[in-house]
Amino acid sequence: METDLMMTLVAGLVALALGALIGYFFSQQQIKVKTKEFEAEIERIKATTEARNKELELKAKDELIKKRDELESEVARRRAELEKAEERLQRRREELDRRMDKLERDQQALNKRTSQLDRRASELDKKEASQLAELERIAGLTRDEAKTQLLAAVETTARNDMARTIRQIEDEAKAEGERRARELIAVAIQRVATDQVSELAVSVVPIPSDEMKGRIIGRNGRNIRAFEMAAGVDVIVDDTPEAVTISSFDPVRREVARRSLAKLIGDGRIHPAHIEKLVDDARKEVETVIKEAGEEAAYEAGVPGLHPEVLRLLGRLKFRTSYGQNQWAHAIETSLLAGVLAAEMGADVALAKAGGLLHDLGKAIDHEVEGTHAAIGAEFARRYNVQPKVVNAIASHHHEVDQESVEAVIVEVADAISGSRPGARRESLELYVKRIRTLEEIAASFKGVEQAYALQAGREVRIIVEPEQVDDLAAIELSKNVARKIEETMQYPGQIKVTVVREKRAVEYAK
Repeated sequence: METDLMMTLVAGLVALALGALIGYFFSQQQIKVKTKEFEAEIERIKATTEARNKELELKAKDELIKKRDELESEVARRRAELEKAEERLQRRREELDRRMDKLERDQQALNKRTSQLDRRASELDKKEASQLAELERIAGLTRDEAKTQLLAAVETTARNDMARTIRQIEDEAKAEGERRARELIAVAIQRVATDQVSELAVSVVPIPSDEMKGRIIGRNGRNIRAFEMAAGVDVIVDDTPEAVTISSFDPVRREVARRSLAKLIGDGRIHPAHIEKLVDDARKEVETVIKEAGEEAAYEAGVPGLHPEVLRLLGRLKFRTSYGQNQWAHAIETSLLAGVLAAEMGADVALAKAGGLLHDLGKAIDHEVEGTHAAIGAEFARRYNVQPKVVNAIASHHHEVDQESVEAVIVEVADAISGSRPGARRESLELYVKRIRTLEEIAASFKGVEQAYALQAGREVRIIVEPEQVDDLAAIELSKNVARKIEETMQYPGQIKVTVVREKRAVEYAK
């Protein structure tokens, strides 16, 4: 049994040894095959690489040959161009040489002619000197003496002729200018036939019956006092049947009072609170009227494109008078006159019409701003981009600055024509208005004054103060100070009553 086991073990070992030998043999064979394959692949790669290198080398040689051929062609072309340029330069050099030779020949000929002319000029000078000497001997005068006498005689004759001609031209120009001016003014006045408007200092408000007068006055006069205080006017309730008179030098204030009083009469509710509300509403209505008046003036005068603020200020002239003449109507009339004159004279019609319409623009605010109305109006127009020539026409229509155009002169003439028409102005009303306005300005110049109204044709000034700033004692002192300043600065007939009103109001709302 053990023997068989040993034999089996030996057989197994032998079989294992034989298998190992066989495996080793086969692996060696595979290694050899793989080695041959690798060597063949390496040879193939070497062959491919050499072929690729030869191909690249050939391609590089071809490129090099091509570039060399191109460079040689470019060099040949440049060389040909240089040769052509050298040929042109050579031809030009030869041409310049020929011209220089010609110039030298011409210069020699010119020098020769100059020498001949110099000789002839010298001969002529000698002949002239001899002839002059002979003339001086015959005339018994030297050349300078004869020249002086001749010039004196010619100058005297020329001066006489010139003076006679100048006088003749001046006389003709003066006569023609006067005739032409008369024709232009006559044509302008005939073509611009506007109505003359004279402003009064009172407005009459009709009432349905005399019973309404008592309601306007109110209990103990409270309604009429409240109305006069709110509107700043005098309300005259007299024996005139079915009419109440409103008096004020300020036409805007008078128009506000007229409208508000008419509404109060129509409404029937007349008491202080309602009076103040209707007066405020009337002020807004008058502002609307002012705006529409400005637009209407620009339309009637034919001056488009004005700024809304300029139109608003122009509309305020509807309630402004100068020597009794309505300034809104005066502005339109001046514009139309200036346009006619400019058309007759061949000037700029649009420029003349604009200058005529706006020439008194400053009168709408001359009581609020320091300065003359011409300067104020020009500055206001300049601020709102009005044409510089129109601004100059406004500023120069009273010769405060130099007139820079013929249109500015036309505006001045048209202004004078409009203002000098018979019945156009009244001196006394203007002086009255100035006195009343000065009276209000004096009263308003004191601290704490809220409003100041001149009433009773300037015989009374009513001052409304702010109760927080002016107490009862200060109100008494204020009335004395205002009266003293009026006495020192103004001249007036009779006496002026100064009334200071201090009213304390307490307002609360029930919610």
